[in-house]
Amino acid sequence: MAKKSMLARDVKRDKMIEKYADRRAELKAAGDLEGLAMLPKNSSPSRQKNRCAETGRPRGYMRQFGLSRIAFREHASRGEIPGVTKSSW
Repeated sequence: MAKKSMLARDVKRDKMIEKYADRRAELKAAGDLEGLAMLPKNSSPSRQKNRCAETGRPRGYMRQFGLSRIAFREHASRGEIPGVTKSSW
């Protein structure tokens, strides 16, 4: 499980990205780079981190499932992910 402070920081970032999305789009369309620089750093969507929906783990994230590799393996082993089966040959 990720640290609570890191998860809280990500939630705060997500809210800030949402809050400044319209203003950021307007400034980009106008080509106002100075105006963009005045916005908070965390309002940039590129600072958003993909995290496992279950554990909050930032590494080994599988975008298709929204889970980390570890959580994915546990769910797949239990047969909880439709269409995913263990390989055998």
